[in-house]
Formats: sequence, C-alpha cells, structure tokens
Amino acid sequence: MKKPKTLGVVRFSISVPKDLARQLDQMTRQKGYDNRSLAVADMIRAQLVEHWQKYGDQQIAGTITLVYDHHKQHVQAALTDIQHDHHEVIISTLHVHLDHDNCLEVLAVRGRAAIIRQIADELIASKGVKHGKLTVTSSGKDLAA
Repeated sequence: MKKPKTLGVVRFSISVPKDLARQLDQMTRQKGYDNRSLAVADMIRAQLVEHWQKYGDQQIAGTITLVYDHHKQHVQAALTDIQHDHHEVIISTLHVHLDHDNCLEVLAVRGRAAIIRQIADELIASKGVKHGKLTVTSSGKDLAA
C-alpha cells in the first residue's frame, strides 16, 4: 500500500538584525498571526507570486481596475471591444458609477501572465482611462497552505 503524499513542514533558521526581528514581531501581532512562521510564510508566498507573474507561461489570476470618465468619446466602446477580444481570460466584470462622470470597472482575470499583462496594458492605455492597475495573485494551484 502506498503512503499518501503529505506536504509536511520544513524548519530552517535565519539570522536577522535585532531591530528587524522586533519589527517582524510587531507586524506579526498587528496582523493577527499566531506566530512568526505564519507571517514569514505569507511574505514568501507574496514574493513568489510577484516573481512568477513576470514569466509569460505562468498561470496567474488577478484583477484589472480601471477608472474612467464615461463622457469621453468612445471610451466605453473601446474598453468593451478589448474585453470581448479577450473573453477567454476575463472571467467576470464589475461596473460601478462613482459619480456623475466617473466609472470604476474591475475585471477578474485568469490566464498566462504575459497575456494578462498585455490586456491590462492595453486597457490602461486606452484614451479616457484616468487610472488603471493590474493586481496579480496565484491561481492557488502552485502554493501550499
């Protein structure tokens, strides 16, 4: 009978300056972590996600957030056309009227990092977009809990 694979835990030690350890402990308490290890594991995951999203073949998930003036000529049509061109990676959208002139649009995306970045750049560079931001995370498959 085969033994099931377990993720297990790896223990390792690091040396840091006292002031840095003090700051880590303070942040650990402020964020509500039970211990340093959980806080450090989350920081490692965050850095891995940032690292992986730079590679074109890596699968990522994330959001593209846009703020634009809907009165600008053709901005809504241009944004909609781009979104329809990439329907295979845009899994959901949210549209909010911030005030009489400004709209907030949030697109949930999942796919290859290079394609997601290309779509985000195209949307953010569209005439009439006041601000845009791509926020990435992991698809979850490549990260241990």
